[in-house]
This record gives sequence, C-alpha cells and structure tokens, in this order.
Amino acid sequence: MARPDKAAAVAELTENFRNSNAAVLTEYRGLTVAQLKTLRRSLGGNAEYFVVKNTLTRIAAKEAGVDAFDSLLQGPSAIAFISGDAVEVAKGLRDFAKANPLLVIKGGVLDGKALSAADINKLADLESRDVLLAKLAGAMIASLSQAAALFQAPLSQAARTIEALRAQVEATSPAAAAPAVPAEATASEEGAPEAVAAEAAVADEPAVEASAEAVAESPEAAEDPVAETPAES
Repeated sequence: MARPDKAAAVAELTENFRNSNAAVLTEYRGLTVAQLKTLRRSLGGNAEYFVVKNTLTRIAAKEAGVDAFDSLLQGPSAIAFISGDAVEVAKGLRDFAKANPLLVIKGGVLDGKALSAADINKLADLESRDVLLAKLAGAMIASLSQAAALFQAPLSQAARTIEALRAQVEATSPAAAAPAVPAEATASEEGAPEAVAAEAAVADEPAVEASAEAVAESPEAAEDPVAETPAES
C-alpha cells in the first residue's frame, strides 16, 4: 500500500474509533467473502464491519486514545465499529460465532473501557435497548390503563374500595387502649368507706350521753334511798 493510501487508511480508522461508542475486534481466519457479507448483514445498521491491517490499526487506535487492541492485533483482523446499541451488535457477533466457529471474538472497547471476549459474551446476554424500551412502555401503558379504569369506575365502587382499604388499615393497626379511670373518681371511691365509718361513730356517741342523762333525770333513781349500814354498838 502506497504511503498516501496508508495515511488515508489510518485517518479513516482513527475517525471510526473516535465516532464509535464501542468497537469489537475479531479474527476471521478461514471465512469466505460470502460469510463476511452475511456477518455484516446480521449486525444491523448500528455497526460497520471492516477488515483491517494490524499495523495501521495500532497507529490509528493510538491516535484515537484507544489502547485496548494493542496486544490483540495479531492474525487476520476485522473490527466492528458500533454507533448505537452495543448489545444488539454483541448478540449478532456471538450468534454468528456459534454458527461459524472460524470467527473468533478477541476483545473490544465500550465507552473507553477495555472489554475481554468474556465481557462481550456477557454483554450479548443482556436485553437490547429496544427490548428495554418496549418493556418500559408496556409498564407505563398498563399503569395508565389502571388509572383510567379507576377514574371511570362508578362512585359507589370507588367508595367500596376506599372503605375496604380503611377496614384493612384498622384490622392491621393495634387495638385502641381502654380509657383510664379518672384519678378523682378513684380517690372518691377509696375514701367513701372511711367517711361512712366516721359518720357511724359520730351517730353512736350521742346515744351514750343520752342514756346517762336519762338515768340521772329518772325520779326513781332520785327517790330510791341508799341503804345505810347499821352502826356497831
């Protein structure tokens, strides 16, 4: 390759590294041209798959600030430059490698971080961005449908729902404590027997005095002479 062509190739590779959010290095030894075309189609529109020269790729990667490929650039090399969902491209490479063992995934880089071949296989096991967005949209639609059904339900049904929730909260909450007996009432009840006893004692005392007075005022007691003892002669 002439020097101007090499310079142009390095510039193109450098631009591809800089414009891609991910890149996967593969070895394609033994694959036919037809198989390479099939591989390119399987990667979709998020990736461009190029057969590269190791020396030129090493220079371009260095200029782009990518050092993950330096030790991996050996043998027939091809790179998938990814702009978009890296998971989808990783799935395509993994599935093609399973069907065509001649394709070897050697490593890659994602958002500036180096990836091993095992990392790329793990990336391929994840759900793609489109699948995640579809699940998120489905969850949002389901939530909106439930809210709409609640708003459209008759008021009586809404009232029953609220009442059921209230009953459930009351059933799960601790029972209310019994109201305490006021201290004044307790003190009054405790002092009642003493008051009754005191009143009974006071009521009994005048009865004794009255008996003594009755005896003193009795005519029989006043007229009854006291027997005298005869004097000794």
